[in-house]
Amino acid sequence: MSIKIEKKITGYAVVKPEDEAKEKKVASIAPLLERDEVLVGSTYKIKTPHSEHAMYITINDVMVNQGQESEHRRPFEVFINTKNMEHFMWIVTLTRIISAIFRKGGDITFFVEELKAVFDPRGGYYKKGGKYMPSIVAEIGEVIQKHLVSIGMMEGQLQTEELVAKRIEAEEKLGAEGVANAGQCDKCSAMAVVRLDNCNCCLECGDSKCG
Repeated sequence: MSIKIEKKITGYAVVKPEDEAKEKKVASIAPLLERDEVLVGSTYKIKTPHSEHAMYITINDVMVNQGQESEHRRPFEVFINTKNMEHFMWIVTLTRIISAIFRKGGDITFFVEELKAVFDPRGGYYKKGGKYMPSIVAEIGEVIQKHLVSIGMMEGQLQTEELVAKRIEAEEKLGAEGVANAGQCDKCSAMAVVRLDNCNCCLECGDSKCG
């Protein structure tokens, strides 16, 4: 079939059959995850001094490659509930974006650091145990990180008494600003590396360059 060209030709390229095949392969690398009838989930509670109402974050997982050796859990959707209607609009927006990223498949760990890097212009707060949070969004990011660690999608470990004590020590020596400006950990990718006693230490996973 012939096609009439009515504009001036400024360049051209030859498309080979193998090129078309590559494009089709790229499009099928990460198919959208499908929702099972029943999902396994976990609910996390966030309570900040900025609101009298708590925030509840529920993350539901799907089983991928069920029954096979490579079977594993990965998050599929997230729901955030709170009585504080002040945050209603951005909470709905955030849950839809996060759930869409979850369902897309592939590597989703990058989203954790994007959320944890959000700072509230009104100032952050200290959560129970003395850990500083730069914003509510950052704490939501930490909850997602905790969940990904628990199902084996991210390296790291859940908070232990030793890590809590190390964080308190860091805040006493470096102050809230020093902890908030921590560097990125090579092991768990969290922005939680501070220098204590001439040694770099991650306050999130406990990784230390001094052993």
